[in-house]
Amino acid sequence: MIIFDLSCQHEHRFEGWFQSREDFDSQSSRSLISCPDCGSLQVRRVPSALHVGGQAKIAEDAAPASVAAAPVAPVASGQTPAIDPRAGARSTLQQLTTMLLANCEDVGDRFAEEARRIHYLEAPERSIRGQASNEEYEALREEGVEVLRLPRLKVKDLH
Repeated sequence: MIIFDLSCQHEHRFEGWFQSREDFDSQSSRSLISCPDCGSLQVRRVPSALHVGGQAKIAEDAAPASVAAAPVAPVASGQTPAIDPRAGARSTLQQLTTMLLANCEDVGDRFAEEARRIHYLEAPERSIRGQASNEEYEALREEGVEVLRLPRLKVKDLH
């Protein structure tokens, strides 16, 4: 799954969660994606400025994890997001963590290598998670590989 930052013709920004780039393109071409603020069907991808990281200890160790293409159901016109946006921050984080852990393959310290293989179509497209050093993470971003840096995730630590 991939999270895209989107914007409508009126510059309302929002997120869309998709199975793949092709899924986004398909839904977009069929006008299935609409702005949640104004309902506009003229939606485009915009650059992402999201970077979540740090030394927060959410898992057994404090090493940051990276996620390529976060997995949840796509949000399109007439569909309900997989995560309830009205839930409190803790509940939302618990829901997101549960989905990420259940739907991402853990590739461990091979994250940078595997993310590149997926990006360059040398491996099957899928959602992965694992560890990457700061240098590996920055190199992936510079190469245009879409990654999201998160603290190590473990559901039991969120209760």
